[in-house]
Amino acid sequence: MKTYDLEIQKLKFARHGNGLIDVGIDVLVQPQSNKGDQLPTSTLSLSVDDARTLIILLKQQITEIDKLNPRSRRSGRC
Repeated sequence: MKTYDLEIQKLKFARHGNGLIDVGIDVLVQPQSNKGDQLPTSTLSLSVDDARTLIILLKQQITEIDKLNPRSRRSGRC
């Protein structure tokens, strides 16, 4: 398994369609060296400000998606 270090440089947009949320980002991708007994895992790094922005963008998109569902499905009583 190839593992990578991903560093988000800039968040550009978030949008939804066809059941997916797309997030546009500028990202720095570098191969990660395996450190002995660690399980191979890719790592995503972003600043606190970018993390807050990402959460805001995702909340906005999820709110828009929820508006498309009938009220009975939004209440959580499925």
